[in-house]
Amino acid sequence: MQTSNLMKTLLSKAAILACEDLPTTDVDVPEWGGTVRVKGMTGAQRDAFEDSLFIDVPSADGKTIARKQDTKNIRAKLVAASLVDAEGAALFTQAEIDTLAQKSARALSRVFEAAQRLNGMTPEAKEEAKNASAPGQSGASTSA
Repeated sequence: MQTSNLMKTLLSKAAILACEDLPTTDVDVPEWGGTVRVKGMTGAQRDAFEDSLFIDVPSADGKTIARKQDTKNIRAKLVAASLVDAEGAALFTQAEIDTLAQKSARALSRVFEAAQRLNGMTPEAKEEAKNASAPGQSGASTSA
């Protein structure tokens, strides 16, 4: 049996659901003349964002559909999914992404990078998650 020197708390469903786990950060955007609040996405929001990066394309035979990557307005899509007001309500809708995409690339990139960090989308975060889930046994085992 493998044990850990660290004391671990096994969470209940209630504890998980009660947890406030969506981080926020304020980002100065001089191009826009102020500060914006970026909020981490829920799992459903992250799935919707990732799904928005693909489009369905009919195959040559017209009978099947293939998925093709579509990174058009990727910065505006993530910024729209992540910007909130002081009460935590979304500032932009999906319908406003094309309009938001017309704003300064520098400003969008600044907010985009903050949203990537909050949502674990940076290359470093991906590598960290990969390393954290490396094969190995944790906890007790009942096998001999």
